[in-house]
Amino acid sequence: MYNDLEPLDSAHVAQLLSRPPFVTIDGVINVRDLGSYPSETYPGQITQPRLLYRSAELASITEEGKQQLKALNIAKVFDLRSDTEIRKYNTPQPEIEGVEIIHSPVFQTEDYSPEMMAKRYQLYASGKTEAFMELYSQILDHAGPSFGAILRHIRDNPTEGCLFHCTAGKDRTGIIAAILLKLAGVNNTVIAEDYALTRVGREPAREKIMARLSKEPLFASNNEAALNMFTCRHETMTAFLALLENKYGGAEQYSKSYLGLTDDDVRIIRNNILTPSTSRL
Repeated sequence: MYNDLEPLDSAHVAQLLSRPPFVTIDGVINVRDLGSYPSETYPGQITQPRLLYRSAELASITEEGKQQLKALNIAKVFDLRSDTEIRKYNTPQPEIEGVEIIHSPVFQTEDYSPEMMAKRYQLYASGKTEAFMELYSQILDHAGPSFGAILRHIRDNPTEGCLFHCTAGKDRTGIIAAILLKLAGVNNTVIAEDYALTRVGREPAREKIMARLSKEPLFASNNEAALNMFTCRHETMTAFLALLENKYGGAEQYSKSYLGLTDDDVRIIRNNILTPSTSRL
């Protein structure tokens, strides 16, 4: 088992980033298409390619990247970051002609008090699965309006691609990605594998991420704590899917209880995400 805190081989990373599910948008890291995953619950169906994308923040997107983004059928972007993050890291939303960018923060400004952030960073720094579950519960409890906006978009726009992102494209982004894939009936192991791909997707920005975290007192003299914050282990997502099922009643019940969706909404969203798989014979 390799040490998941160590840098990955750059040639291996480049090779993985050049093929699906990774997608190239110049100036943006960790971009993936959530399409082409087979549904276990609905055999003969796969998730629709070119419909749902996940990534890290778009603040450094280049002009070439903007054209690449539009060519991917992306007409809407949901930014899950808080105002506090955007100001702190000086990473404003870009302007992309023909693309609507919707600020849809999971956490509000008051959730970023020094006390709240100190507690959150302590949990992240441990790198323990139980700590991530506490953090992920906080995300689920706060994300009703934010995640609800994404699901309503999918309900109402069956052919219009969208991208959702947070800062690194790992936690908030990983959770809404998992919920969407669960609604589509994708196998838990496949969902956990998708989550773990952020290990590869964030690698080109390792130095930038570490430089940011080094400005936080907790991480300044503790490199391992900073790296723990960015782990994305298969078992973390497996534990999250169990939490989603046991504490929140599963993706469908969560969507109804926390996002205010109806049974019909969930059915339409599922139908819009799935498409018949074509025979490869």
